[in-house]
Amino acid sequence: MEEKLLEFKEYLKRIEYMNSTTSVLYWDMRVGIPNKAILYRGEVLGYLSGETYKLQTSDTMKGFIEYFSSIKNLDKVTESMVKNAKKDYDQTKKIPEKRYVEYTVLVSRAEAAWEEAKSKSDFNIFKPFLKQVVDFNKEFIDYWGYTDNKYDTLLDIYEPGITVAKLDKVFGGLRDAIVELLGKIQKSEVKPDSSIFTTGFSKEKQEAFGLFVLNKMEYDFQAGRLDESVHPFTIEFCNTDVRITTHYHENDLKSALFGSIHEGGHAIYEQDIPDSLQGTMLGHGVSMGIHESQSRFYENILGRSKSFWEYFYPEFKKTFPEFKDISLDDFYIAMNEVLPSLIRIEADELTYSLHIIIRYEIEKELINGEIEVDDLPKVWNAKYKEYLGVEPKDDGEGVLQDMHWSGGSFGYFPSYALGNLYGAQFLGKILKDIPDFYKEIESGNLSSIHAWLKENIHKHGAVYTPSELIKMVTGEELNEKYFIEYLNKKYSDIYKF
Repeated sequence: MEEKLLEFKEYLKRIEYMNSTTSVLYWDMRVGIPNKAILYRGEVLGYLSGETYKLQTSDTMKGFIEYFSSIKNLDKVTESMVKNAKKDYDQTKKIPEKRYVEYTVLVSRAEAAWEEAKSKSDFNIFKPFLKQVVDFNKEFIDYWGYTDNKYDTLLDIYEPGITVAKLDKVFGGLRDAIVELLGKIQKSEVKPDSSIFTTGFSKEKQEAFGLFVLNKMEYDFQAGRLDESVHPFTIEFCNTDVRITTHYHENDLKSALFGSIHEGGHAIYEQDIPDSLQGTMLGHGVSMGIHESQSRFYENILGRSKSFWEYFYPEFKKTFPEFKDISLDDFYIAMNEVLPSLIRIEADELTYSLHIIIRYEIEKELINGEIEVDDLPKVWNAKYKEYLGVEPKDDGEGVLQDMHWSGGSFGYFPSYALGNLYGAQFLGKILKDIPDFYKEIESGNLSSIHAWLKENIHKHGAVYTPSELIKMVTGEELNEKYFIEYLNKKYSDIYKF
């Protein structure tokens, strides 16, 4: 059995190598590829996806799965390795290889079309590509099958075990709590002035301070790098090469800074995964929801806390002397202003989840055939008007603002809101384990917090399911009450109610 296990790991490592190669080419395409090279790059990615398909669906893979599935009392890592390999095998095998390759080529072209459409704020440029991407996803669902709701099949890719029925309940409670809290805030006499972040700041200064913060977070620049892209993202090739990007806006100081902190949280998770999980296909985050819990923990629970800026604000004022006469209290309140807005990645911490719920509802209706791609701009604008009281002036700040659909990532968006919930629940446990949590932050010591996250979450990779992990760490299933309590405490302090 030990010999067979070594053979299995060597085989899985070949898939990991192929995935890593594909990721490098994808990163290059998002960061620096010449426009004329996009079509050919799509063909290359299509070829590599075909080779990966063959490895994932071969008789050799089938033999490994059958052999280990017949053995009882496997250790947890091997058991999870076989379970995940079987899930990938079953999902990939059901898609004809030709269609799998065609989809990969389409997605690379769709992403390029999205970038052009976004720059011109013209949904019509992207629409024909999006229609094909949606049709492919519906076709894949037919191959894979579903039980209660077609959208469940896509949700399970990013958050194993989550369903529409569960999300409707959790998101319903979260939405109602946010709306109630928003009402109290809008009646408050406290009026933050966030215009202090929009007076024009050079890219060079923003980058310098962002690098300073990332270093204090213990993002390992010997195992990663920071670049610029249209839309911030994190990409991992292995635990020793995890790269992040951000996007600088001279008239929005918060965007790149919190984008970098957010992506840094993702990257630290991947960098912390142990070498022992390489070659198991478990050497990555367990789900996008848990992944988002880490990025949003760093971005919001740490990065938007007053304790964080007790330490970082003096250095911030050295980089940006425009703030020398602004008190820490005024700075902190302005940074946490609640103001319903149009752009998800620039939304305040409270209303952010409403942006996700809007996308969740749209995707659910789109995949189930209740609305069509042609309807998206109209439906999008109507939901923003209903939920947030704002309406996009064009497609760029509306339906085209996210790149996710161009990559076929339907079912991904709910992970962001789930990340908020997981993160607040982890915080409850951290406060018990590290009573001086906020004092540590005030002193600029993020090491003990990083060490806690590594020991309790990061080191496990994808060995445990999200539900297993949250229960193992906190002692209970996912519970939205922790995030709701966190929001109420934070904003009642800021807005004095």
